[in-house]
Amino acid sequence: MPSFSQFDRAATYVLIYLPMHSPEKQLEIIKRGTFEIIQERELLQKLEKSSRENKPLKIKAGFDPTAPDIHIGHTVLIEKLRQFQELGHEVIFLIGDFTGMIGDPTGKSETRKPLTKEEVLKNAETYKEQVFKILDPEKTKVTFNSEWLESLTAIELIKLQAKQTVARMLEREDFKQRFHNQTPIGIHEFIYPLLQGYDSVALHADVELGGTDQRFNLLMGRELQKEYAQEPQAVVILPLLEGLDGVKKMSKSLGNYIGISEQPKDIYGKTLSISDELMIRYFELLSHINVDELNTLKAGLQSGAFHPKKAKEDLAMELVERYWGKEAAIHAREEFDKVFKDKGLPDDIPVFDLAWDEEKIWLPKIMKSCGITASTGEAMRLIKQGAVTVNNEKVDSPDTKFIKGNYLIKAGKRKFVKINPL
Repeated sequence: MPSFSQFDRAATYVLIYLPMHSPEKQLEIIKRGTFEIIQERELLQKLEKSSRENKPLKIKAGFDPTAPDIHIGHTVLIEKLRQFQELGHEVIFLIGDFTGMIGDPTGKSETRKPLTKEEVLKNAETYKEQVFKILDPEKTKVTFNSEWLESLTAIELIKLQAKQTVARMLEREDFKQRFHNQTPIGIHEFIYPLLQGYDSVALHADVELGGTDQRFNLLMGRELQKEYAQEPQAVVILPLLEGLDGVKKMSKSLGNYIGISEQPKDIYGKTLSISDELMIRYFELLSHINVDELNTLKAGLQSGAFHPKKAKEDLAMELVERYWGKEAAIHAREEFDKVFKDKGLPDDIPVFDLAWDEEKIWLPKIMKSCGITASTGEAMRLIKQGAVTVNNEKVDSPDTKFIKGNYLIKAGKRKFVKINPL
């Protein structure tokens, strides 16, 4: 196994690079689950040079800490970093504390509200805690782009902007649409991809990773490196993971996500709820099984030798163990079996003390108040779908009200709460 020693965050590394695989084998591992590599031939050449000179590549991935929590859709990129790390390359986990205060305009239909420095740094600390559930902290260089972007002079910033044109920026689909719709575009939004690209210049990155929505920004890094007389980075583009609905991109706002900080039982149960078709995609992008094992799994599922439900159970166990440990994974499986196979109740049902300030309280209001749903609208939707029971009796009408009393509410397949009236 390659070994790395880190003295401090800002320092250089003492690296002993002992590649375990040939450049061709490394490329095969890297290609797993990728959407596109620009350019694959260049990446192979970089791997060959790295092996020949016994020098690891610098692998960069940037994260703007615009929200405190990470879901498994975010981890697709981090898992690819882990693969590079296990191949012996230098992983640079770049936190965009400076660019985060601008806000990435990618995919936005309007100018986004910039975060304060305090908000960005607070979210960054949470990111660091969560990503090291996947990456090896001793083999990861964490850096902040404020280290070089804050020191850019006005002249240097103007020279950087002079390297691109407005026409080039308007090639971006989101900018193009906003311009066509006469929706305002802030000048600072044009600067964002330039600053992300300049990160690659500052770090002398050999490879940059990003999602399909980041293609424009990733290519900007290549262009700017050429402008600064550097060898352009190879770009590894990864797909955006579909959420539990199997259609839309995983998103907390859409409620189709699995958060890596969620309780073990929720990670386990949500993983088992994914479709058979989506399961293979999750395995390919998230599982730590190797390429040969993945191919065996695919063949077994296709032939019927391996049951999809068993595969999902294995994936659920793997994810819970990764984020919570083996004991938590075993307990989550036992709890799931108890509730869904044996029709029992979970051991740790939360209790909510509800102030009963009316003779009868509307059920959706109760559900929102106790946190079992985020809104009364979500509660009404679940009731209409027949997914809500009170004291083991299905509730059919969203207009239902309850008098003061003790109630056990179940919403969906996994959410329970006991109501204790005050």
